[in-house]
Amino acid sequence: MHARRVTVEMADGFDYPVGRPNASGYYKARGIRLSSPLHFGEDWNGKGGGDSDLHDPIYSIANGVVTFAYDIHQGWGRVIIIRHAYRDPKSGKVRYCDSLYGHNRKILVKVGEKVKRGQQIATMGNNRGMYSAHLHFEIRHNINIGMHRVYYPVNFTNWADPTAFIKKYRRLKAESMAQVVPTRTYRDWRGHKGL
Repeated sequence: MHARRVTVEMADGFDYPVGRPNASGYYKARGIRLSSPLHFGEDWNGKGGGDSDLHDPIYSIANGVVTFAYDIHQGWGRVIIIRHAYRDPKSGKVRYCDSLYGHNRKILVKVGEKVKRGQQIATMGNNRGMYSAHLHFEIRHNINIGMHRVYYPVNFTNWADPTAFIKKYRRLKAESMAQVVPTRTYRDWRGHKGL
């Protein structure tokens, strides 16, 4: 696996992926649950319920680069993963995280594309009618996971509680210096190559 040198604009904060920037008009139908029955992130639904939010815009939660954007079918449908670099205000260290957006109707970005906080990246889907329309949303501290969740311990070292993470890092100091992000950190998924 050969890594490419990719730089991103540092995150100046994190927003919600729907109803930008504060999830206006949406509710969290399911939260993260790292014990049985497992749920690795959050499901966001429009307040109208059912498929009332089908085709609604989905946004990047922060500045970053798209590392995965494919229709992988199964229970996932169309999935986007974006890598972010941010400075932890407490330690002053640069950290990385991945945000994942699942069950999209349309993908509006491609692998390697740099995105801005609040930029539309997809539309809300229902995975070809498998579910009522909603966004499955994850934030991972561990940028090696990609689509291979089964290989990693189910804990908050690897996964973040998305809402708690967004609230904690809502506003960060803007930085003009671009940050190199690690690439080729996770394995390909059934022929689909990540950045």
